[in-house]
Amino acid sequence: MIKLLKNLRKKEWALAVVCLVLIIGQVWLELKMPDYMSQITVLVQTEGSQMSEIIKNGAYMLGCALGSLISAVIVGYLVSGISATFSKNIRKKLFDKVEDLAMSEIKEFSTSSLITRTTNDITQIQMLVAMGLQLSIKAPITAIWAITKILNKSWQWSALTGVGVVILLSVIATLMVIVIPKFKIVQKLIDKVNGVTRENLTGIRVVRAFNAEQYQEDKFEKVNTKLTNQQLFNQKTFAVLSPTMYLVMYFLTLSIYFVGAYLIKDSLMADKIELFGDMVVFSSYAMQVIMSFLMLAMIFMMVPRAQVSAERINEVLDTDITIKDGKIDSNTNKEVGTVEFKDVSFRYPDGDEYVLKDISFKANRGETVAFIGSTGSGKSTLINLVPRFYDVTEGEVLVDGINVKEYKQDFLHNKIGYVSQKAVIFNDTVKANVSYGDNGKGEISDEKIKKAIEVAQGKDFVEKMENGYETQMSQGGTNVSGGQKQRLSIARAIARDPEIYIFDDSFSALDYKTDSVLRKELKKYTGDKTTLMVAQRIGTIMNADKILVLDEGKIVGMGTHKELLKNCEVYKQIALSQLSKEELEDA
Repeated sequence: MIKLLKNLRKKEWALAVVCLVLIIGQVWLELKMPDYMSQITVLVQTEGSQMSEIIKNGAYMLGCALGSLISAVIVGYLVSGISATFSKNIRKKLFDKVEDLAMSEIKEFSTSSLITRTTNDITQIQMLVAMGLQLSIKAPITAIWAITKILNKSWQWSALTGVGVVILLSVIATLMVIVIPKFKIVQKLIDKVNGVTRENLTGIRVVRAFNAEQYQEDKFEKVNTKLTNQQLFNQKTFAVLSPTMYLVMYFLTLSIYFVGAYLIKDSLMADKIELFGDMVVFSSYAMQVIMSFLMLAMIFMMVPRAQVSAERINEVLDTDITIKDGKIDSNTNKEVGTVEFKDVSFRYPDGDEYVLKDISFKANRGETVAFIGSTGSGKSTLINLVPRFYDVTEGEVLVDGINVKEYKQDFLHNKIGYVSQKAVIFNDTVKANVSYGDNGKGEISDEKIKKAIEVAQGKDFVEKMENGYETQMSQGGTNVSGGQKQRLSIARAIARDPEIYIFDDSFSALDYKTDSVLRKELKKYTGDKTTLMVAQRIGTIMNADKILVLDEGKIVGMGTHKELLKNCEVYKQIALSQLSKEELEDA
């Protein structure tokens, strides 16, 4: 928690100091009121007292109450600003950190957990800062100040107050021991609830198609019930605190007056009035002490959960970024548009076996290099090493003759037009989705956007939409077909006009005719651009300059379509499973 508080800026610390001064003033005013009440009590019981004196002391009390109110309002306003700004900065820092994490590091946290940490966990911290800045400062100051004022009044009353404080501290300590471990469970259960909800929403079509609504409802009910039961346990446990507080307060007041009655009875007549005034003042101050501990108890109720949330946030912020930026951020003119793998082997950070082993090849400028193989052969993993979604375990990947680790990541990514296996469409217009290729700035010209969509064979369906290029796309592109999403994703890469294109099985949702026309138009438009292409269809890759056949992470064949048909049994089997011998001979 303290580590997170270091993110408070100088301005917030300055405002916190202002709040401290105002709270001290507020406490002084509140503790001054019992003194005026004591004087009024004495004046009322003393013969010959002037009404003007009573009114004057009453006016002072009202002035103290008004001053305390104004101070509380100002402090509340300032603290709200501090907590909101603090949570905003932490949320941005957390979001930026997630953006910088490598794929292997992101997998350590589930998507639902990262969402919870960015929302619910930060809200817990914000609530603690908002309440803590007020109560954690005001409560101890009030308690200490009030205790100093009552210590010399009567040892009997002081002893009673001490007993009440000990009882409260004992109850609070017991509750903390019981509840603190439970809050970590609560946050994990919230992660699970978010995960099930997200899974249900993203897979709603499958759920409905298989009439699995009841199964999903039962699944959600299970995690929701666990969360509810855990929250009920925590709240019921904390519920003991409030009645205990009030019980101690009322019994303390009763005890003070009970002891006071005996003290007044046994005192001299001259001391009775003064002793009665002291009793009224002591009672008021004793309540201030108990209320201070009540305020601290409220903080103690919030601290455990906020501490768990802080640990979860720091867990992300403290995660080491394994993929570090290089230093090169300009072209060296050594080579242009080349991609080379030199003895590359790779295994996932949490894996024992190599996914890729001894991969070596070079794609020259203007060449189309395709990768094919059975499911799980490592095709997608291989091309994901080029933009450094992962770093190689052994060997090196070169782009333009330079190891990709030596580039600054943004400069390396600007050389690449990447189309993922799963088409990603953002909740924005068609135009914005395609111009997203300009580092998300959306500054690509309208002509270039239209040309990119035309090359990607998307012009017809885009212009038929109600608002054409300004049509709003839903998140995930649920308002268009799978093939249309792929064409828009391809258009995004084309509009970027990169040196190197990477297509990760990006033509799978297209019909054969559209696939063929798109690749021909792409070849015309891209000219001397290098293309790396993963595909399952023989028809998609058969015209590539070079085809690499992968099997269990190793290259078992490399050459053109015709060469591989002759000398690579794995490729031949894949080809024959899709096309007849006559079709292959005519290709």
